[in-house]
Amino acid sequence: MTAREFDPARLDVAAFAKEGATLAGHWPLARLERLGAAAHPEAPPANDAAVAWQARGESRAVRGAPAQVWLHLEAEVQLALVCQRCLQPLPVQVRSQRSFLFVPGENEAAELDAEAEDDVLALTRALDLGELIEDELLLSLPLVPRHEACPLPLVASAAPEPAVADPPHPFAALAALKGRRDGG
Repeated sequence: MTAREFDPARLDVAAFAKEGATLAGHWPLARLERLGAAAHPEAPPANDAAVAWQARGESRAVRGAPAQVWLHLEAEVQLALVCQRCLQPLPVQVRSQRSFLFVPGENEAAELDAEAEDDVLALTRALDLGELIEDELLLSLPLVPRHEACPLPLVASAAPEPAVADPPHPFAALAALKGRRDGG
């Protein structure tokens, strides 16, 4: 019996898990536009930048119930992000390693996801593995990327802050009018 071919763009997760199949590869970062957009504008990813990924299906037997459908993902990519201190490029190795339990419907997925520590998704006929991997890498980006020690000294604002004069008293105009009446 020959192994079945699985398409990562239209992955039948149930069949993939049932066979305990594995897929792996490299996708050009340009294919994952949202992830590429997270890069520093002055240090865009090289044309040959790629996301390395691997997916493995698993069917876990459960006593008295249908087998559970699992998908295990690993992905990584090198990106230059914007350091939030000095605004210079910061090279970061972004990695994601997640496992997903797939269940028959959206309602069951939402209910189990709220209760379980594992990530739970609704089983679909065709899953775009690229979108899931991109989502997971985006979620793995550091919230506040910054160098441990910035390579350039931090520069103070070039323009001096304008001096804030005391705002005029709201009744100053009335006082001036009253003064004219009384004196004039």
